[in-house]
Amino acid sequence: MNTTNALRISAIMGFLAVALGAFGAHGLKAILESKGQLATWEKAAHYHLVHAVALVALSLCGKLRVWPWRLWLAGTVIFSGSLYVLALSNVKWLGAITPIGGTLLLAGWLALAFSREKA
Repeated sequence: MNTTNALRISAIMGFLAVALGAFGAHGLKAILESKGQLATWEKAAHYHLVHAVALVALSLCGKLRVWPWRLWLAGTVIFSGSLYVLALSNVKWLGAITPIGGTLLLAGWLALAFSREKA
């Protein structure tokens, strides 16, 4: 993975975070409220956006720290993705997948903390 592709993917993740957050707040608000899932959607969008910004920052800081970047990307897709689908479908077993994404996000932060690459 080169830094240009990492930055592009990171920027797309940021775009999707803002788009999905806005869509949930406006286009889907009534549906999500009727299912009692608005807070779930908001949590997915929050973690999605925070980690999209972290992905961009990591992509811009010189040599790409590949493992933290990959872990955050996978963790965001699994964590936020499972919450988005859960909020729309109300399929409760999807909540069992969410912690896998959360664990990947945590692993990404630890991988960054103990990374041997210099910035």
